[in-house]
Amino acid sequence: MTSPPRRDRYVDWLRALSLIVVVVWHWAFTILQWKPHGPEPTSPLGFTSGLWILTWLLQVLPLFFYVGGHVHLLSWGRACERGTGLGRFVWRRLRSLAIPALGLIGVWVAVGAVVTWLFDVPWMWRVVLLVLSPLWFLGVYLVLIALLPVALLLHRKYDVLALVWLGGAALVVDVVRFRYDVEWAGWLNMVIVWGLAHQAGFFYDRIVALPRRYDVGILWTGLFALFGLVYSGIYPGSMVGVPGDKWSNMAPPTFVIVALLIFQIGLVEVLRPAMERVLERPGWNRVNAVINRFALPLFLFHTTGMAIALGLSWWLFGSLTPEVPPDVWWWLERPLAVAGPLICTLPVIYLFGRRPRTGRPDTG
Repeated sequence: MTSPPRRDRYVDWLRALSLIVVVVWHWAFTILQWKPHGPEPTSPLGFTSGLWILTWLLQVLPLFFYVGGHVHLLSWGRACERGTGLGRFVWRRLRSLAIPALGLIGVWVAVGAVVTWLFDVPWMWRVVLLVLSPLWFLGVYLVLIALLPVALLLHRKYDVLALVWLGGAALVVDVVRFRYDVEWAGWLNMVIVWGLAHQAGFFYDRIVALPRRYDVGILWTGLFALFGLVYSGIYPGSMVGVPGDKWSNMAPPTFVIVALLIFQIGLVEVLRPAMERVLERPGWNRVNAVINRFALPLFLFHTTGMAIALGLSWWLFGSLTPEVPPDVWWWLERPLAVAGPLICTLPVIYLFGRRPRTGRPDTG
């Protein structure tokens, strides 16, 4: 009897870390201004010169989709060994993610309806929209899972050529969008760009097997591409939306995100040897396991916890409209801006987001 393959702790770490970075970003860097029509979000990126460069490291959704593609390919391989059909495999993946997300949406829609009806609060639906808006990328992820049969077929028949086609298609969409002002065409890249990142994950094992000098080459290729594209004058420098910018690299994604993906793949491979040694330590191994167990519930409920924290603060301290642009005190308060929502999110996870312990956590 053969023993099961050794679990890749680094993959677990990358997947959980990418979700946690998104959560902490929302908690620490969302500025809510209360206006007559309700809460309106902004961020310090529009007020602090040069801060956008940090988004090249902190916008980690390309990495999340990349790791997701690798995990889905591994999981499909194990499903084949058990005799599970592709349709059943895809349905199980969709169900495991869609049910908790739909449950959360249903609860917030009900809360919005009740509050609006009982207290005549016209801006309550803006609150509901803000709480649920981070789920957009989970919706894209579900679409990519549904398209998994197509992605696997492309990978099997065309191998790396599928990545070339997807990258070329993303670039063509940008040309149509920016050169000919066909703005709606950009939304095609929601599937093309994130589909490319997911498809790239199918090559994870091959990239890991490359000599270390190739990792450095991948990193510099992505970095030079980022600088070239950003300083071409066509694309904004930030990898997240900035209030006041004409275009965003994320909504919808542009070809710049492909360059960011290449850069981040190279970066995580350059860091791999050091991080694998760290994750071998018992303490770090336990932290990694706990983070992976609660990363998805934390992501699902983090804006709920943030809404609770803001509501409690408003009730206890009154108006919370922050100074814009952010002052020194605002920056010094960022640890509190993370601690408050975290404290309010943990009970929600305990009540609604716990998953049973298993010997082998879900890899999907």
